[in-house]
Amino acid sequence: MSGIQTTITPWDGSVVCTRPYPTVAAVEASIEKCAASSWSTVPLRTRIDIARKFIECFKALDWDTLASELTLQMGRPVSQCKGEFNGMVGRAEYMISIAEEALKDVEFDSVPPFKKRIKRVPHGVVMLIVPWNYPYLTTINTLLPALVAGNTVILKPSERTPLTGERLVEAWCKAGLPQDCLQLLHLTPELTQHAIRHPKVSLTQFTGSVRVGRLVEAGAATAPLEGLFKTVGLELGGKDPAYVRADANLEYTVAELMDGSFFNSGQSCCAIERIYVHESIYPAFVSQFRAATERTYRLGDPRNKETNLGPVISVEAAASIRAQVKSALEAGAQLVIPAARHTELYPLDKPGSPFVGPQALVGTNHTMDIVMEETFGPVVPIMRVRDDAEAVRLMNDSKYGLTASIWTSEEEAFTRLADQLKTGTVFMNRCDFLDPALAWTGVKDSGRGVSLSKFGYDQLTRAKSIHVKIVDSGKVKALL
Repeated sequence: MSGIQTTITPWDGSVVCTRPYPTVAAVEASIEKCAASSWSTVPLRTRIDIARKFIECFKALDWDTLASELTLQMGRPVSQCKGEFNGMVGRAEYMISIAEEALKDVEFDSVPPFKKRIKRVPHGVVMLIVPWNYPYLTTINTLLPALVAGNTVILKPSERTPLTGERLVEAWCKAGLPQDCLQLLHLTPELTQHAIRHPKVSLTQFTGSVRVGRLVEAGAATAPLEGLFKTVGLELGGKDPAYVRADANLEYTVAELMDGSFFNSGQSCCAIERIYVHESIYPAFVSQFRAATERTYRLGDPRNKETNLGPVISVEAAASIRAQVKSALEAGAQLVIPAARHTELYPLDKPGSPFVGPQALVGTNHTMDIVMEETFGPVVPIMRVRDDAEAVRLMNDSKYGLTASIWTSEEEAFTRLADQLKTGTVFMNRCDFLDPALAWTGVKDSGRGVSLSKFGYDQLTRAKSIHVKIVDSGKVKALL
């Protein structure tokens, strides 16, 4: 199998780069190279030192070039790309800082002649499949702790952002990571499945859509070696809700939820995709949300530093977003920014264009795809609720469960409501954020498994119990 992977710029279809696909034999050779590596025998402190050196090597790269590359590949405004680089460095530094504690043996108080402990040992070869929307952040979530824990890694970057994986590998190599520890492969879907099914790939960590997540899980479950049970981590989609209580700071909340809905053109698994507002402040919230949106966003060429909202990833993605909006309007929803005004503000937003201007809808309900299905674009429905109970019921009425946020001045009320929400993370007065000290995880169709925090290291290792009984050899001989 062979062929060429072509990466194009979202807004005009020009070619950014091409990469040849490897043969099946080359994929297998890369996996075998990782499997044969002695990386797991390298002392933990040495692995940590190389990880620290990786951070320094990444910092030494030309971030202006990296930002321009990222903008060309996925369309985020160039002025916003360095924020991802800084975020990646922060996550990496935190995961390094907790590595020794997270990976140390668990010791037990033992009564002689017994000794007991639990070790954390690496899985072996980890297959890492990462998305395009935040390629540096989503890669580092697993790549760095996987290597620090002693695993070797097959890294498959998205075909839309292949250069990001290459830059990360470049920094690891400069840091002194042995070449057999980290293999970057640009793969077709068929080659990806072949790698997942390979008997020496012990863990596959995937971040992306629910549809592809199911294919990843199915591929691991049908590995050809009888009796081989593979581990799969899935970080999938979201339809993340926000609830604005009557006591929320309205001006602050509008600004935060607007950013949480529209930053990166809404292309985030934890972007705000549903907003529920207490009926007593609903009209004011909608009015302020519209005004703030109209004055804040400039849709345009992402290479211009003045642009703060670029295209979505493709013309096809834009068409899907528009279809969701059209369906909602046909079912009775209304635009918060009227069509004529929206066209005036965002003339690039038109059929056949990858540019989608920010928009909110009212008059929506849970029969509409705009409320129930992931949008992954800069569009959000805003709905009225009577009380906390209705808000919780509607927030939980979803097949997704990644994050949720509650906007209130009462921490006691937040705690009570947070305990009722079926989701991996609950925020109070913030959203669309990953703290590396906290476990990043989802429920329902948002996936399973954990990244970041000490629990991320648990995902990337397995427990090995050591049970010792000390027997004096002289006493044993006397008994004989």
